[in-house]
Amino acid sequence: MSQTSLSQDEAKRRAAARAVEFVRPGMKLGLGTGSTAAMFVDLLGRQVRDGLDIVGVPTSERTRAQAAELGIPLSSLDETPELDLTVDGADEFDSRLRLIKGGGGALLREKIVAAASARMIVIADSSKEVAILGRFPLPVEVDRFGLESTRRHVERAVADGGMTGAVTLRKAPGGHAFVTDGGHCILDCALGAIVDPEGLAARLVAIPGVVEHGLFLGLATTVIIAAASGLRIISAPT
Repeated sequence: MSQTSLSQDEAKRRAAARAVEFVRPGMKLGLGTGSTAAMFVDLLGRQVRDGLDIVGVPTSERTRAQAAELGIPLSSLDETPELDLTVDGADEFDSRLRLIKGGGGALLREKIVAAASARMIVIADSSKEVAILGRFPLPVEVDRFGLESTRRHVERAVADGGMTGAVTLRKAPGGHAFVTDGGHCILDCALGAIVDPEGLAARLVAIPGVVEHGLFLGLATTVIIAAASGLRIISAPT
């Protein structure tokens, strides 16, 4: 198959394979959540089966189940509080390696694991690259107590930043509120464009009911971009 005829899934798989090349024996790894991250975990499992000695810290119960089934040795941040590398996906990224994450509902644990890591490699297909963040609705994880009050505070924080857009409660397929692994809800903010991600992040974390937001700022060190024509790698300035 030529590179120009690669399917999106095959392009992602090649990006995941490239990320595996960053893994070294003895590493403590954060294991991301989502379809692209799942490809990395699958390939990592094959390496472990062939003798690679690593320990993984999963960012979701879904990833934990996948990794355990593949025989990947697992730990927690309580047992292994400092990690060498996290490999994860993203819903969006810009040229400064700022991300929006949380489409899969694991943003709190993903951010905690990423912050515990010396490096974070993001695997994403080229459709996730944007000039300005915000095309993908920004997830905000919130406590279930006082949910409507918190939602209104989030609306005001958005408006204070000069943005407009619906702030809606994420629903599960059955129609009830989506609940994260941590027992929280998610508000999805359809903003269209976030000109000042740092400013919005500061306003959101100041809201008592907000547990975490999906703006990942200053965490990604490398993005591996998968396209039909091949791979492209962007690294943060050192």
